[in-house]
Amino acid sequence: MALTLIYQTLIIVLFLSFSFGPSFFALLNTAIKYGYKPGALIAFGIFLSDLMVCLLIIFLVNLGATNFFHDEESKRFMGIVAGVLLIVFGAFHFKKQDVITEVAIEIKTPAPILMLLKGFFLNTLNPAIWLLWLGNVTIISKTLNYSIVKMIFYFSATLVLVLLVELAKVSGASKLKKVLTAKTMAVFNIITGSLLMVFGLNLIRIHFFK
Repeated sequence: MALTLIYQTLIIVLFLSFSFGPSFFALLNTAIKYGYKPGALIAFGIFLSDLMVCLLIIFLVNLGATNFFHDEESKRFMGIVAGVLLIVFGAFHFKKQDVITEVAIEIKTPAPILMLLKGFFLNTLNPAIWLLWLGNVTIISKTLNYSIVKMIFYFSATLVLVLLVELAKVSGASKLKKVLTAKTMAVFNIITGSLLMVFGLNLIRIHFFK
């Protein structure tokens, strides 16, 4: 039982921290462009999103009400809406760049609440996150026969580990700001926006033309 729990915890931490999804690139982009604090707010937004999705899945699994996630029409609707919103998020990265010089970088830091919400919604809108939590909650529930209270405690502790890894990533990425040139940062910003739009277009392709 202990080995199963350790293995499952490692899988969750590694997948959530190093899966190359929309929130991953947004996290690195924010940390590099604005520094540690805004990047950390993105990380906290992602943490709150994972916690909300996890708790919701726990209660739905306990009630046996997970048919919604297997319904084709529901998945199609969620996928298309998420795809459109990711394209919008990505498009914002192509707006006129902030005033930047090689000596000093004059970038107005976005409001903290916007950074928090960005991390929250980018993660929540990723259908893979919902499927990940559905799979993990189901495994823990059936394999270890955990009660709701035990599952909440276990997954909350696991998410704290994920948050610590995310903050370590932010810390490392924020240090790159001191060595990157203005041109490199602008290119990285465009790449991030392009990837978000590609994620969005791929979701629409998968769910609309399926």
